[in-house]
Amino acid sequence: MSMQPQITVVGLGTGDPNQLTLGVWRKLESTGTTGGALYLRTKEHPMVSMLDHHGLRYETFDAVYEANEAFDTVYETIASTLIARAKTPGAGEVLYAVPGHPMVAERTVQLLRERCPAEGVLLGFMGGESFLDQAFLRLGFDPIEGFQLLDGTSLQASSLNPQLHTLIGQVYDVYTASDVKLTLMELYPDDYPVTVGHSLGVTGEERVREVPLYELDRVEGYGNLSLVWVPRTDRDDVRSRTFSRLHEIVHILRSPEGCPWDREQTHKSLRKNLIEEAYEVLETIDDDDPDHMCEELGDLLLQIMLHSQIEAEAGSFTVFDVIQELNEKLIRRHPHVFGSMQAEDADEALSNWQQIKDEEKRRKGINPDEQSVLSGVPRDLPGLMKAYKLQKKAAGVGFDWSALEEVLPIVESELVEVKEAIERFGKAEQQEEIGDLLFAVVNLARFLKVDPEEAMADANRKFFDRFSYIESQLRLKGKTFDQTDLQEMESLWQEAKKVLKK
Repeated sequence: MSMQPQITVVGLGTGDPNQLTLGVWRKLESTGTTGGALYLRTKEHPMVSMLDHHGLRYETFDAVYEANEAFDTVYETIASTLIARAKTPGAGEVLYAVPGHPMVAERTVQLLRERCPAEGVLLGFMGGESFLDQAFLRLGFDPIEGFQLLDGTSLQASSLNPQLHTLIGQVYDVYTASDVKLTLMELYPDDYPVTVGHSLGVTGEERVREVPLYELDRVEGYGNLSLVWVPRTDRDDVRSRTFSRLHEIVHILRSPEGCPWDREQTHKSLRKNLIEEAYEVLETIDDDDPDHMCEELGDLLLQIMLHSQIEAEAGSFTVFDVIQELNEKLIRRHPHVFGSMQAEDADEALSNWQQIKDEEKRRKGINPDEQSVLSGVPRDLPGLMKAYKLQKKAAGVGFDWSALEEVLPIVESELVEVKEAIERFGKAEQQEEIGDLLFAVVNLARFLKVDPEEAMADANRKFFDRFSYIESQLRLKGKTFDQTDLQEMESLWQEAKKVLKK
């Protein structure tokens, strides 16, 4: 009966012979007498000289690294080679030696764990000291304070938590160090102190250097045994760049020990604030003022946080539920990005979006075909914007004028009715006719492909600037409005039109 194919992965430790486990060394020595084979992931490791000194025979996969630019291809090739060798009749036990510990930052080992059961190969492990042990020892921090290990070749800012000690491995070269630096700078100040460790625990080769973050890629000596340590911190200038700090602050403000004003707020009392903050953001867009926009977007985000916190206290939902629902909706409504559906242009993407929205309604028991064509327009939109959207929806099913020439007479007739209401009727009728006139003007704007809300905003700005000109001219003359008649103001108004050219 033939023996089951077997691969045993052993850890060579961090490079100090005194730290190599006795069990691993005996396993390495026995390879030549058991008919098995010893493979090293790489010869670039301090322990290899000890293997050479004792005449141990081995093969390495360094040639695979040199032949392939993509690490994924390298790792797949190594795993496939080891499995094929183990399954070769009479091969004996295949010993695969990796730097450090087999289960720390070893992608080839994870591939073997995934594939060996299906291949009928028995997979075993013998631990070795990982670079983590030496990092805790040499850098002098206790991981119980909070610790995470990240891969420098795929570092994401979203993974960073300043309240945890962060070790970044796989910092093979200066290019990786540069990428790590730029990612860290998304959260940490440029001068934040970080520590670079080369060959930790290896006598004569260990180098430890603390540098400000901006110098991270100027440190020499990066290689296979290099890592970066970012110490944990509670510094306000770091934590203030995290969402968790924002969530914590809003929670404190609403707590019994927080702000009396914030504690008293309700959805209803905050309603006007939400609208005002949205309009202040719009103002920064119109003014093309990125710095001010940054501040105002923060104020708008605060409103979302406060409303979410109120519901969290009531047990309905938290801001994380808000984020989850938004993420799922964005993915669900963009199958041309996150799925298999195609969209060649914006119109096709919008059509996909609408189909998915209709399907979502059906799942909630709502039949889109039975809903009003005008549904979906928010009740509390500003008047001009709401009129525009209602008209656009009605036009979508053919309820519309066919040409601009038919719209202008409607505006003119509505103006006539306003004049009649002024002459013959009271305030209620006048208000109704003014509303009809405004609605007709919105229709005219839509036919001219002009956004009435934007047109109104432009007109308001124009009035503000011209009136401000009148004020400034009066101040220059040392006069007040009480000392000015309408004729002089009209003259200054006409002057403003020429000076401001609007």
